Amino acid sequence: MQAIVAPGRDAGVGGLVLTDLPHPHAAENDVIVRVHAAGFTRGELDWPATWSDRAGRDRTPSVPGHEVSGVVAQLGYGTSGLTVGQRVFGMTDWARDGSLAEYVAVEARNLSPLPADVDHTVAAALPISGLTAWQGLFDHACVDAGQSVLVHGAAGAVGSIAVQFAREAGARVIGTGRTADRSAVLALGAHAFLDLTTDRLEEAGEVDVVFDVIGGDVLDRSAALVRSGGTLVTIARPPTVRPPDGRAVFFVVEPDRERLTDLVRRVRDGRLQVRVGSVLPLAEAVTAFGRRPRGVGRTIVRVCDD
Repeated sequence: MQAIVAPGRDAGVGGLVLTDLPHPHAAENDVIVRVHAAGFTRGELDWPATWSDRAGRDRTPSVPGHEVSGVVAQLGYGTSGLTVGQRVFGMTDWARDGSLAEYVAVEARNLSPLPADVDHTVAAALPISGLTAWQGLFDHACVDAGQSVLVHGAAGAVGSIAVQFAREAGARVIGTGRTADRSAVLALGAHAFLDLTTDRLEEAGEVDVVFDVIGGDVLDRSAALVRSGGTLVTIARPPTVRPPDGRAVFFVVEPDRERLTDLVRRVRDGRLQVRVGSVLPLAEAVTAFGRRPRGVGRTIVRVCDD
Protein backbone atom coordinates (compact mmCIF):
# COMPACT_ATOMS: atom_id res chain seq x y z
CA MET A 1 0.00 0.00 0.00
CA GLN A 2 1.01 3.64 -0.33
CA ALA A 3 1.46 5.81 2.76
CA ILE A 4 2.98 9.06 3.93
CA VAL A 5 6.00 8.17 6.07
CA ALA A 6 8.03 10.18 8.59
CA PRO A 7 11.46 8.50 8.66
CA GLY A 8 12.70 10.02 11.91
CA ARG A 9 12.37 12.79 14.46
CA ASP A 10 15.21 14.92 13.09
CA ALA A 11 13.96 14.94 9.49
CA GLY A 12 10.98 17.19 10.23
CA VAL A 13 8.31 18.00 7.67
CA GLY A 14 10.92 17.99 4.92
CA GLY A 15 11.55 14.31 5.57
CA LEU A 16 7.99 13.19 4.86
CA VAL A 17 7.72 10.96 1.79
CA LEU A 18 5.05 9.03 -0.08
CA THR A 19 6.22 5.44 -0.29
CA ASP A 20 5.13 1.80 -0.31
CA LEU A 21 4.59 -0.06 2.96
CA PRO A 22 3.32 -3.55 3.81
CA HIS A 23 -0.37 -3.81 4.62
CA PRO A 24 -1.02 -3.36 8.36
CA HIS A 25 -1.68 -6.35 10.60
CA ALA A 26 -5.03 -6.63 12.39
CA ALA A 27 -4.29 -7.36 16.06
CA GLU A 28 -6.91 -8.66 18.47
CA ASN A 29 -9.96 -6.34 18.58
CA ASP A 30 -8.63 -4.37 15.60
CA VAL A 31 -10.17 -3.60 12.25
CA ILE A 32 -8.34 -2.77 9.06
CA VAL A 33 -9.91 0.29 7.47
CA ARG A 34 -9.63 1.05 3.77
CA VAL A 35 -9.02 4.76 4.12
CA HIS A 36 -11.22 7.07 2.05
CA ALA A 37 -10.33 10.34 3.81
CA ALA A 38 -7.89 11.31 6.55
CA GLY A 39 -7.25 14.26 8.83
CA PHE A 40 -3.94 15.27 10.38
CA THR A 41 -2.50 17.78 12.84
CA ARG A 42 0.51 19.82 11.81
CA GLY A 43 2.15 19.49 15.22
CA GLU A 44 2.26 15.69 15.10
CA LEU A 45 5.97 15.55 14.32
CA ASP A 46 6.64 17.15 17.71
CA TRP A 47 4.67 14.51 19.65
CA PRO A 48 6.68 11.78 21.44
CA ALA A 49 4.05 9.18 20.48
CA THR A 50 4.80 9.78 16.80
CA TRP A 51 8.20 8.17 17.28
CA SER A 52 7.71 5.48 19.93
CA ASP A 53 5.10 2.94 20.98
CA ARG A 54 3.41 2.76 24.38
CA ALA A 55 6.36 0.83 25.79
CA GLY A 56 8.76 3.57 24.70
CA ARG A 57 10.29 1.54 21.87
CA ASP A 58 11.27 3.24 18.62
CA ARG A 59 8.64 2.70 15.91
CA THR A 60 10.06 4.70 13.01
CA PRO A 61 9.36 5.06 10.18
CA SER A 62 5.95 6.34 11.28
CA VAL A 63 2.74 7.09 9.41
CA PRO A 64 1.09 10.32 10.69
CA GLY A 65 -2.59 11.24 10.72
CA HIS A 66 -5.04 10.36 13.49
CA GLU A 67 -8.48 10.97 11.96
CA VAL A 68 -9.91 8.45 9.55
CA SER A 69 -13.04 7.79 7.54
CA GLY A 70 -13.38 4.72 5.37
CA VAL A 71 -14.70 1.20 5.03
CA VAL A 72 -13.92 -1.86 7.15
CA ALA A 73 -11.75 -4.21 5.05
CA GLN A 74 -10.82 -6.83 7.64
CA LEU A 75 -11.62 -7.81 11.24
CA GLY A 76 -9.01 -8.87 13.76
CA TYR A 77 -9.49 -11.82 16.09
CA GLY A 78 -12.25 -11.19 18.63
CA THR A 79 -13.45 -7.98 17.00
CA SER A 80 -17.19 -7.39 17.38
CA GLY A 81 -19.68 -4.61 16.72
CA LEU A 82 -18.47 -3.85 13.19
CA THR A 83 -18.66 -5.75 9.90
CA VAL A 84 -16.58 -5.98 6.73
CA GLY A 85 -17.81 -3.43 4.19
CA GLN A 86 -19.24 -1.09 6.84
CA ARG A 87 -18.57 2.67 6.60
CA VAL A 88 -16.82 3.94 9.74
CA PHE A 89 -14.97 6.97 11.08
CA GLY A 90 -12.97 7.80 14.18
CA MET A 91 -9.55 8.22 15.75
CA THR A 92 -6.41 6.14 15.38
CA ASP A 93 -4.13 5.49 18.34
CA TRP A 94 -1.49 8.15 19.08
CA ALA A 95 1.30 5.56 19.37
CA ARG A 96 0.49 3.53 16.24
CA ASP A 97 0.72 4.23 12.53
CA GLY A 98 -1.96 6.63 11.42
CA SER A 99 -4.39 7.36 8.64
CA LEU A 100 -2.31 8.98 5.87
CA ALA A 101 -2.22 5.63 4.10
CA GLU A 102 -4.42 3.44 1.96
CA TYR A 103 -5.08 1.11 4.91
CA VAL A 104 -4.81 1.56 8.67
CA ALA A 105 -5.24 -0.73 11.69
CA VAL A 106 -7.53 0.77 14.35
CA GLU A 107 -9.01 -0.52 17.58
CA ALA A 108 -12.67 -1.19 16.88
CA ARG A 109 -13.74 0.70 20.00
CA ASN A 110 -12.27 3.91 18.54
CA LEU A 111 -14.56 3.82 15.49
CA SER A 112 -18.22 4.64 14.99
CA PRO A 113 -20.53 3.71 12.10
CA LEU A 114 -20.77 6.40 9.42
CA PRO A 115 -24.17 6.98 7.80
CA ALA A 116 -24.29 6.70 4.02
CA ASP A 117 -25.36 10.34 3.59
CA VAL A 118 -22.29 11.84 5.33
CA ASP A 119 -19.29 12.34 3.06
CA HIS A 120 -15.98 10.81 4.12
CA THR A 121 -14.22 14.18 3.89
CA VAL A 122 -16.63 15.67 6.43
CA ALA A 123 -16.32 12.65 8.71
CA ALA A 124 -12.51 12.81 8.63
CA ALA A 125 -12.64 16.42 9.89
CA LEU A 126 -14.88 15.57 12.82
CA PRO A 127 -13.28 13.16 15.35
CA ILE A 128 -10.46 15.09 17.04
CA SER A 129 -11.98 18.55 16.67
CA GLY A 130 -15.46 17.46 17.74
CA LEU A 131 -14.34 15.31 20.66
CA THR A 132 -11.86 17.96 21.85
CA ALA A 133 -14.52 20.68 21.85
CA TRP A 134 -17.05 18.48 23.66
CA GLN A 135 -14.66 17.13 26.28
CA GLY A 136 -13.16 20.54 27.00
CA LEU A 137 -16.48 22.29 27.44
CA PHE A 138 -18.58 19.64 29.15
CA ASP A 139 -16.35 16.93 30.63
CA HIS A 140 -13.73 19.33 32.02
CA ALA A 141 -15.36 22.78 32.29
CA CYS A 142 -18.95 21.59 32.92
CA VAL A 143 -20.45 24.42 30.85
CA ASP A 144 -24.11 25.10 31.62
CA ALA A 145 -26.88 27.42 30.47
CA GLY A 146 -26.49 31.03 31.60
CA GLN A 147 -22.71 30.91 31.87
CA SER A 148 -20.27 32.94 29.80
CA VAL A 149 -17.64 31.19 27.67
CA LEU A 150 -14.61 32.74 25.98
CA VAL A 151 -13.38 30.59 23.06
CA HIS A 152 -9.92 31.38 21.73
CA GLY A 153 -9.24 30.54 18.10
CA ALA A 154 -12.97 30.50 17.46
CA ALA A 155 -12.63 30.22 13.68
CA GLY A 156 -10.35 27.19 13.85
CA ALA A 157 -11.15 23.50 13.71
CA VAL A 158 -11.72 23.03 17.45
CA GLY A 159 -12.83 26.57 18.26
CA SER A 160 -15.54 26.71 15.60
CA ILE A 161 -17.17 23.58 17.00
CA ALA A 162 -16.75 24.78 20.59
CA VAL A 163 -18.62 27.99 19.71
CA GLN A 164 -21.54 25.98 18.36
CA PHE A 165 -21.66 23.62 21.36
CA ALA A 166 -21.48 26.43 23.92
CA ARG A 167 -24.19 28.43 22.15
CA GLU A 168 -26.47 25.38 21.94
CA ALA A 169 -25.92 24.76 25.67
CA GLY A 170 -27.32 28.21 26.45
CA ALA A 171 -24.06 29.98 27.28
CA ARG A 172 -23.11 33.50 26.25
CA VAL A 173 -20.21 32.97 23.84
CA ILE A 174 -17.34 35.34 23.07
CA GLY A 175 -15.06 34.20 20.26
CA THR A 176 -11.56 35.46 19.59
CA GLY A 177 -9.47 35.45 16.44
CA ARG A 178 -8.03 37.63 13.73
CA THR A 179 -9.85 40.45 11.96
CA ALA A 180 -10.82 38.28 9.00
CA ASP A 181 -12.47 35.73 11.33
CA ARG A 182 -15.14 38.07 12.73
CA SER A 183 -18.02 37.35 10.36
CA ALA A 184 -17.44 33.58 10.37
CA VAL A 185 -17.34 33.39 14.18
CA LEU A 186 -20.50 35.46 14.60
CA ALA A 187 -22.24 33.33 11.95
CA LEU A 188 -21.43 30.22 14.00
CA GLY A 189 -23.40 31.64 16.90
CA ALA A 190 -20.97 33.68 18.99
CA HIS A 191 -22.64 36.62 20.73
CA ALA A 192 -19.51 38.77 20.51
CA PHE A 193 -16.11 38.73 18.82
CA LEU A 194 -12.76 39.93 20.19
CA ASP A 195 -10.08 40.74 17.62
CA LEU A 196 -6.75 39.63 19.10
CA THR A 197 -4.85 41.80 16.61
CA THR A 198 -6.55 45.09 17.56
CA ASP A 199 -8.49 44.61 20.81
CA ARG A 200 -7.26 44.15 24.35
CA LEU A 201 -7.93 40.67 25.66
CA GLU A 202 -9.09 42.15 28.92
CA GLU A 203 -12.05 43.74 27.12
CA ALA A 204 -13.75 40.34 27.31
CA GLY A 205 -14.36 40.93 31.02
CA GLU A 206 -14.88 38.16 33.54
CA VAL A 207 -16.16 34.83 32.20
CA ASP A 208 -17.08 31.49 33.69
CA VAL A 209 -15.02 29.45 31.23
CA VAL A 210 -12.06 30.10 28.96
CA PHE A 211 -11.47 27.48 26.27
CA ASP A 212 -7.96 27.95 24.89
CA VAL A 213 -6.34 26.38 21.82
CA ILE A 214 -3.60 29.01 21.33
CA GLY A 215 -1.30 28.85 24.36
CA GLY A 216 1.53 31.30 24.94
CA ASP A 217 0.77 34.79 26.22
CA VAL A 218 -2.93 34.48 25.38
CA LEU A 219 -3.24 31.49 27.68
CA ASP A 220 -1.33 33.18 30.50
CA ARG A 221 -3.34 36.39 30.34
CA SER A 222 -6.63 34.51 30.16
CA ALA A 223 -6.25 33.18 33.70
CA ALA A 224 -7.13 36.60 35.12
CA LEU A 225 -10.41 36.63 33.18
CA VAL A 226 -11.84 33.56 34.94
CA ARG A 227 -14.27 34.57 37.66
CA SER A 228 -14.40 32.88 41.05
CA GLY A 229 -15.28 29.21 40.70
CA GLY A 230 -14.70 29.22 36.93
CA THR A 231 -12.44 27.12 34.73
CA LEU A 232 -9.59 27.72 32.32
CA VAL A 233 -9.28 24.73 29.99
CA THR A 234 -6.58 24.38 27.36
CA ILE A 235 -5.18 21.90 24.86
CA ALA A 236 -2.06 23.97 24.11
CA ARG A 237 0.15 23.22 27.14
CA PRO A 238 -0.11 22.86 30.92
CA PRO A 239 -0.95 26.33 32.29
CA THR A 240 1.79 28.15 34.18
CA VAL A 241 -0.60 30.90 35.30
CA ARG A 242 -3.76 29.76 37.05
CA PRO A 243 -7.02 31.59 37.82
CA PRO A 244 -6.75 33.16 41.30
CA ASP A 245 -9.93 31.44 42.51
CA GLY A 246 -10.74 28.85 39.88
CA ARG A 247 -9.49 25.74 38.12
CA ALA A 248 -6.99 25.27 35.30
CA VAL A 249 -7.18 22.11 33.18
CA PHE A 250 -4.88 20.84 30.45
CA PHE A 251 -6.10 17.75 28.62
CA VAL A 252 -5.50 15.52 25.62
CA VAL A 253 -8.56 14.33 23.71
CA GLU A 254 -9.66 10.73 24.21
CA PRO A 255 -11.53 8.42 21.82
CA ASP A 256 -15.24 8.02 22.54
CA ARG A 257 -17.41 5.91 20.22
CA GLU A 258 -20.69 7.00 21.81
CA ARG A 259 -19.85 10.67 21.45
CA LEU A 260 -18.72 10.18 17.84
CA THR A 261 -22.15 8.73 17.10
CA ASP A 262 -23.76 11.81 18.66
CA LEU A 263 -21.49 14.16 16.69
CA VAL A 264 -22.30 12.66 13.32
CA ARG A 265 -26.00 12.71 14.21
CA ARG A 266 -25.69 16.45 14.83
CA VAL A 267 -24.05 16.90 11.44
CA ARG A 268 -26.89 15.01 9.74
CA ASP A 269 -29.51 17.06 11.60
CA GLY A 270 -27.87 20.33 10.59
CA ARG A 271 -27.09 21.24 14.20
CA LEU A 272 -23.31 21.14 13.72
CA GLN A 273 -21.24 22.68 10.95
CA VAL A 274 -17.89 21.04 10.18
CA ARG A 275 -15.76 23.35 8.10
CA VAL A 276 -13.78 21.53 5.40
CA GLY A 277 -11.39 23.62 3.33
CA SER A 278 -8.94 22.08 0.87
CA VAL A 279 -9.35 18.42 -0.07
CA LEU A 280 -6.11 17.01 -1.47
CA PRO A 281 -5.02 13.62 -2.81
CA LEU A 282 -2.61 11.48 -0.79
CA ALA A 283 0.22 12.38 -3.14
CA GLU A 284 -0.08 16.04 -2.05
CA ALA A 285 -0.31 15.38 1.68
CA VAL A 286 3.43 15.97 2.13
CA THR A 287 3.18 19.57 0.95
CA ALA A 288 -0.07 20.11 2.86
CA PHE A 289 1.61 19.07 6.11
CA GLY A 290 4.08 21.90 5.93
CA ARG A 291 1.85 24.84 5.04
CA ARG A 292 -0.87 26.79 6.75
CA PRO A 293 -4.31 26.38 5.17
CA ARG A 294 -5.65 29.21 3.08
CA GLY A 295 -9.18 30.29 3.73
CA VAL A 296 -11.63 28.62 6.08
CA GLY A 297 -11.77 25.00 7.11
CA ARG A 298 -9.68 21.90 7.71
CA THR A 299 -7.36 20.48 5.08
CA ILE A 300 -8.44 16.88 4.46
CA VAL A 301 -6.65 14.20 2.46
CA ARG A 302 -8.85 12.10 0.19
CA VAL A 303 -7.15 8.75 -0.21
CA CYS A 304 -9.71 7.03 -2.44
CA ASP A 305 -13.21 7.63 -3.79
CA ASP A 306 -16.36 5.79 -2.74
